[in-house]
Amino acid sequence: MNTFTPIDYAVLILYFGSMAALGPIFASKARTTEGYFLGNRSFPGWLVGFSMFATSISSVTFMAYPGDAYKTAWYRMTPNFMLPVAVLIATLFFLPFFRKAGTVSAYEYLEERFGKWTRLYAACAFIVGQAIRVSLILFLVSILLNQMTGINVYVCILLGGIITSFYTVLGGIRAVLWTDFIQACVLWVGGMISLVVIIHALPGGLGQIFSMATEAGKFSMADLNAEGVLEPVQFAPDFTKKTVSLLLLVGLGNWLAEYSSNQNVIQRYAASKSAKQAKIAMWTCCIFSVPTWALFMFLGTALWAFFQVNPTEQSQAILTGEGGVKAEDILPYFVINFLPRGLSGLVIAGVLAAAMSSLSSSINSVSAVSLVDVYKRHIAPEKTDRHYVIVAKLIGLGLAAFMIAGAILLHKMQNTTLQDSATILAALTAGGLLGLYLLGFFTRVGDDTSILAGIICTLTFTLWMTLTSLGWIPESLRSPIHSYYAGILGHIIMFAVGFGFGLIIKAKQDRDLTNLTVWTQDGTPMQ
Repeated sequence: MNTFTPIDYAVLILYFGSMAALGPIFASKARTTEGYFLGNRSFPGWLVGFSMFATSISSVTFMAYPGDAYKTAWYRMTPNFMLPVAVLIATLFFLPFFRKAGTVSAYEYLEERFGKWTRLYAACAFIVGQAIRVSLILFLVSILLNQMTGINVYVCILLGGIITSFYTVLGGIRAVLWTDFIQACVLWVGGMISLVVIIHALPGGLGQIFSMATEAGKFSMADLNAEGVLEPVQFAPDFTKKTVSLLLLVGLGNWLAEYSSNQNVIQRYAASKSAKQAKIAMWTCCIFSVPTWALFMFLGTALWAFFQVNPTEQSQAILTGEGGVKAEDILPYFVINFLPRGLSGLVIAGVLAAAMSSLSSSINSVSAVSLVDVYKRHIAPEKTDRHYVIVAKLIGLGLAAFMIAGAILLHKMQNTTLQDSATILAALTAGGLLGLYLLGFFTRVGDDTSILAGIICTLTFTLWMTLTSLGWIPESLRSPIHSYYAGILGHIIMFAVGFGFGLIIKAKQDRDLTNLTVWTQDGTPMQ
């Protein structure tokens, strides 16, 4: 067994240095808001697609997917099978609304369709949700880096936070897209290295993995029962537990929300040089994402086969959960103890790449939304473009400082209170955005007033579901619905309440909805 060596540290230093160097390289092309946020709308679809792919393949993919497949089966993959369906719907129905309008922010559409307060709500929900998200990502990846390398956790937080924010704030969207491309490649290399080493180490190679896993049901849609035995998950819908059909529905809802209301994605629609290139970007992301998820699921299955042949006390503890050891620890354990020198550093660079691509995208997107939807729209609408670029960079720096402080605070907490609070806030701020956009795209009713009713009902439902999942309310008041379905039901509530109140109020029926719904298109082609 190996430990982390100077060669591994050298690989990490090279990776961090390469990422940091890209900020100054692209700084000269980020002097206007168009250049800073959209790269003057000049990017080819393949590059934008790789950026979307790198952002969607977070550190969760690198750690949780192998851990889940190692301990159970391929059940976690179920929602991801709906990504191609969501991309098809998005290219046909969602993309035109953002390309025709020439938007920078995903939420500009909402003001035209419903009113300024709906836009402000969605923008603030995105900002708060992303601020919480980046703090959690930085905290989790820093803990992982500390465990795998022995570097002090505070150094890990500062290192990851400062380098990511440096190239993102300085280089704008160009730095984000090109670092995303590099990070996507590093992530793939890291995953493939681990898999190749396992295949080479097993006497029967790849065939042995397939035969052992098939016999044990490790490729099935199964989950562990109360006795710790794999059993097939039912297909028929049942909102009180996980089922295949409802997880497919959850997956579809999650991906539709991603491609209709997530600024990280919409900003890339706008940054593509044409509507055709935007479509290429969406399908590039899809084509690479699904096989990558499958790769890391298969890596978990391969790890299971490897440790069946070469069992250790730690691998068995991870498999059974003894001593509170988590399944996500299996890949770090393998990387540190079984990979050859130098390769451990490269695989860890893959973990960092997955996290940093998500962080950089969020920093740039929050800067765009904060500037366009809040500062420029409500605070300082008549300033110069240079002023707005400076403010955008200051916002990015502010988010980076918040992210680092939040990650440090999470580490200092000796209980889960702050993490639980973060979970609640993230759930509340994300609730209903897909339903809001579907109401806008596919109906002619609704304004700020009806949307306010939808927001109140959706947030009330989401709060009830969150408090139930945390066990913070009496058992008699808890929801019987599985918490996995809170998001999709929140979207449905937002749509239903907004539509119902829109019909009752019948407000602003004379509003011009040209190119704002699928029913009111004027035939103008996308640019």
